[in-house]
Amino acid sequence: MTTALAPKKKKKKWVSYSVLFILPSLLIYTFFVIAPTISSLYLSFTSWDGVSSEVRYIGMANFEEIWNSERVHNALKNTILLTIALVILENILALALAMLVDQVRWFKNLFRSIFYFPVLLSGLVMGFVWTIILNYNFGVLNRLLELVGLDSLKTDWLGNPDYALVSIILSTVWKSAGYYMIIYLAALQGVPPELNEAASIDGANKWQQFRHITFPLLAGAVTVCMMLSMIGSLKIFDQIAVMTDGGPGFATETLTYIVYKVGFGELRQGFGTAMALVLFLLILIVSIIQIKVLRRREVQL
Repeated sequence: MTTALAPKKKKKKWVSYSVLFILPSLLIYTFFVIAPTISSLYLSFTSWDGVSSEVRYIGMANFEEIWNSERVHNALKNTILLTIALVILENILALALAMLVDQVRWFKNLFRSIFYFPVLLSGLVMGFVWTIILNYNFGVLNRLLELVGLDSLKTDWLGNPDYALVSIILSTVWKSAGYYMIIYLAALQGVPPELNEAASIDGANKWQQFRHITFPLLAGAVTVCMMLSMIGSLKIFDQIAVMTDGGPGFATETLTYIVYKVGFGELRQGFGTAMALVLFLLILIVSIIQIKVLRRREVQL
């Protein structure tokens, strides 16, 4: 009897030790994640301004305003355009850079470092750099246009509603493409060179080798990169805050930026929290759909 009970006692002892190890992390997670999430759910149904102690319950009024607000509709349109453009451009450029670096025989690590360097810059630093480049009066881009005799093409890239969002998209692609390049580069290492060699012997050109051999074998990396790019695009904030502050007008305002602008700039924490919940649900739904579509594509390839 004594020997039979010994393993059970020992197991219970280890379980209790495990609980003690998990407890600090659980308390921190509860305090910083679970508790704020629960409070956010409540605040989204209030008109709290973020400062006063008065918290007035207003029901679904915040969500009704979100549904009917032209400003939110414009931000949603900007968010969708920005997300589609970034997902496509970042992945195309990243894959092209990865294949280019993979073919380099000399100084391969140097080229990797050069292309990856913009990723190391924070969004704020990157924003300041591109603000200087795109400045109308002393910006590098306009100065280059002057030097080559194309003064007529000079424009206020960040002050013109027609070009402001495009400027943010291109600068973000410059910053983020190197990150996805590393993922594609790692995936390219797993493509057996024998397959391309055999296809070359059979008469397949470079494009045919890429389309029918390399790209299908990169399906997993494509899924990961597109998912990360999509989530990052929906949450973009730093570049907009530094480069345009959502302007000119509301031309570059996104859902994420509205959450900040309304919650902290206009002291409408209740409405901002409701917007944050809507954005969370949007990201969740789009992520689930994208995962299912890309996983199905992986199987087909």
